[in-house]
Amino acid sequence: MTKYVRFASLVFAGLFAGFLTGVLVLELSLRSFDGAVYTQVRLVELDSLDKLAVVTLLPALLTTAVLAYRAFRTNTRWLTVAALGLLVFVFGLTIVVNLPINADQLEWNVQSPPIDWSDVRNRWQLAHAVRTAAAVLAFGFLALAAVLPIRSR
Repeated sequence: MTKYVRFASLVFAGLFAGFLTGVLVLELSLRSFDGAVYTQVRLVELDSLDKLAVVTLLPALLTTAVLAYRAFRTNTRWLTVAALGLLVFVFGLTIVVNLPINADQLEWNVQSPPIDWSDVRNRWQLAHAVRTAAAVLAFGFLALAAVLPIRSR
């Protein structure tokens, strides 16, 4: 069973990290555009991308938690627990910073973005960059744990 949980954890964590990386590239490419363009793209992003985040992050968290439990008495426990900790951090950062900004941006008007739109964008993008780095690192830890020969302790 552990190999199936490991596989699912890797797949969902990898999909989530890849998704966040794609959004990061898109967001960074928007930095040279004005508030109207940024607002329009954010409204398009907010239409469905939150759903993709949920269907990749929640299974990644769940399967990695199960994997951490199953790997607790093995040599891969620290990598797996570190990956789980990073994914929990990503979840928390998302709840505290990104989701409130997302909810606020749903009310933005493309023709007249708020005066502080670039400050809000910068806060969202910084938090997103941090959570992307954490998600990629979590995936890396899970991948490393998957290729190590497993020894019980």
